[in-house]
Amino acid sequence: MKLRNALAGASMLAAVSACASSVPQPVTNSQNQLTQGNVTLNLKVGETNQAEVLEKFGAPNITTVDGSGRQVWSYQRHATVTQSNSGSNYWTILLAGGSQSASSLETTQRTMTLIIKFDENNVVSDFRSRASDF
Repeated sequence: MKLRNALAGASMLAAVSACASSVPQPVTNSQNQLTQGNVTLNLKVGETNQAEVLEKFGAPNITTVDGSGRQVWSYQRHATVTQSNSGSNYWTILLAGGSQSASSLETTQRTMTLIIKFDENNVVSDFRSRASDF
């Protein structure tokens, strides 16, 4: 009887722990996307400060200090975009039949680079961005 209760308890514990385990969900933050549009909308020379840049784009990939002692932040984002198309036709005449199908797969690499220079008050003094698709 004790063995039976122990097995039942172990089975129940395994079932509960299996249900309790969670699958990590991807974190998406639309404000954190580095796109040419977001750069244009969110960066204003003489207005945008470092805290606002962090809020909009997240942490930079590289931080440096220029010859004047001012901070320079660099962002680089890479993405692979895959698109597939497929189509098919099918026809039948009594005992004869035929089919036709076509598919295509297109992959594009996208890269976005953003370099932001800050003044002595940690406000954007200049920025440059470049986007490329290949």
